[in-house]
Amino acid sequence: MKTPMKVGFGILAVVILLVLAGTFYTLQEGQQAVIVQFGRPVGVPVTEAGLHVKLPFVQEVRRFEKRLLIWDGDPNQIPTKGREFIWVDTTARWRIADAKKFLENVATEAGARSRLDDIIDSVVRDQVSASELVELVRSASWVVPEGEILEEVPAEVREELKKQVSRGREELTRTILTEARKVIPQYGIELVDVRIKRLNYVESVREKVYARMISERKRIAARFRSEGEGRSAEILGTMEKELRQIRSVAYRRTQEIRGKADAEATRVYGDAYNRSPEFYAFSRTLEAYKEGQNKNSILILTTDSDYYRYLKDSTGRIPGPGRTAR
Repeated sequence: MKTPMKVGFGILAVVILLVLAGTFYTLQEGQQAVIVQFGRPVGVPVTEAGLHVKLPFVQEVRRFEKRLLIWDGDPNQIPTKGREFIWVDTTARWRIADAKKFLENVATEAGARSRLDDIIDSVVRDQVSASELVELVRSASWVVPEGEILEEVPAEVREELKKQVSRGREELTRTILTEARKVIPQYGIELVDVRIKRLNYVESVREKVYARMISERKRIAARFRSEGEGRSAEILGTMEKELRQIRSVAYRRTQEIRGKADAEATRVYGDAYNRSPEFYAFSRTLEAYKEGQNKNSILILTTDSDYYRYLKDSTGRIPGPGRTAR
């Protein structure tokens, strides 16, 4: 008798545990839940974290995020009002505002992102097609720069920059958000904001833009190079003028010093001649032979030459080896 009773109590305990496990459930912070009974949502969404109760076996819990979620759209090629084709890449932040309505209409986050793709991309296409390119890249409060910065910009771009913008990029994104919010709430979704992440020309237009930018930069570089060459020529001309002036002054000063030196030398030679004509003649003869000879020269003297005469000593004999003239 005891064994069947133990088995019965064990089965009862297991059943009680299963009932309790199917009755209680918990929600983490940042989560919300919808109770589903026989495949249909019942009651109101549960948004508070903690321990909650449901009917066991017949009800199940579908959990959803309560925090902000990110939507990133695929880049789309869209023509502007001026027929410039550009790539537009957008992003948005959204949250599940009504979990029950969300479950009934899109069921999952993947389904919600698919609906956001259709809605936001459609609104972005409509707004971009109705706007000029300058309105997509500028804000309405942007001030056009003045001075040298504006002068370096190509003429056609300069005129584009000076245009008055009725609505800028911020106003455009606000309009996209407003139009998208008119449709999205029926899916239990709250769209927090929409941003244009990136704008770019299509490949064919981008190549033309790059070519124009390169051409314009080359033109600016040629202008700076021409101005630099002109300035260089001016500096070189001034330098040559000053150099010629310096050389002229130096040459005049050199001639003045040389003239004074020659006059002084003439005076010295004159004084020497007046004091001793014989010594003067001897000194000049030695200087003449010294200036006209080198180490490879061979000197041939005649007996009646002045140099030969000066080599004789006072007795009329020529100095031999080991002897010096007196």
